[in-house]
Amino acid sequence: MAGAARQGRRYAGPMDTAPFDLSEPRPGVAWLQFNRPEQMNTLTPAFFERLRDGVQALDDAGRTRVLVIASSGRHFSAGMDLAVFDGGLPMLQAASARDRLAFQRGLRRLMHCVDVLEAARFPVVCAVQGGCIGGALDIAAACDIRLASADAFFTVQEIHIGMAADLGVLQRLPKIVPPGVAREMAYTGDRVHAERALRIGLVNAVLADAEALHAHALELAARIAAKSPLAVAGSKLALNHAVDHPTAESLQQMTLLQSAIWDLGEMHAAIAAWKAKRDAVFAPLAPAPKAD
Repeated sequence: MAGAARQGRRYAGPMDTAPFDLSEPRPGVAWLQFNRPEQMNTLTPAFFERLRDGVQALDDAGRTRVLVIASSGRHFSAGMDLAVFDGGLPMLQAASARDRLAFQRGLRRLMHCVDVLEAARFPVVCAVQGGCIGGALDIAAACDIRLASADAFFTVQEIHIGMAADLGVLQRLPKIVPPGVAREMAYTGDRVHAERALRIGLVNAVLADAEALHAHALELAARIAAKSPLAVAGSKLALNHAVDHPTAESLQQMTLLQSAIWDLGEMHAAIAAWKAKRDAVFAPLAPAPKAD
């Protein structure tokens, strides 16, 4: 299925040099696939920057209705390349107050590279095969929906190397799984295998293998992409807001949000297609306006 996914329209330009492949297997469905299986798809700060830029470009263009993040090889990703911590990167220095202030700024920039998945106007589906380790779990936790192959496992790896996870998993995980489970994962770094991940709500489905996983992810993405992109984007905004706000505040946000995205023409097209048992044709979202 991974090969079939890449048979659609391929994104050209600067994405060609990214540590992942980016294609459009079906209209409105973007497929981002890690392409360093020989390195177990390990991550670097440069990877996160390219991920941020790639997702932001898709969001700004307005054509993408769903993004699927997948991988090639045995593992989804083994997390941050350990060489990053031994390489003497300036952003890792924290010996002085000035260093620590710069460290904070650099870390926040890395966090933002993951935040874009949550902030994107389209849903993001994460298809995990094999290990989803360390920084890869930060990425998965920021996605809307997670799927897994039967051999998948998830671990907060950072605790094993003497640091606290810092790209969002500790903040997002307790809102996905029971808080006690999130704490257990954070404190022990134990692997959570696919079946347990399904029981605790970390993933929505477990598939037999990578091929079945990718096929299911593409089918799910296609079903979402067939809906009104305006309604899907509005639903994501409402769901994201409700995670961190009381119901009363979220309902107030919903009154403003619904008035902003209310479109009778879109609704009439959706209703007519639903009655006729066919897919509706919806215009893409408007591109984000440029500052210049």
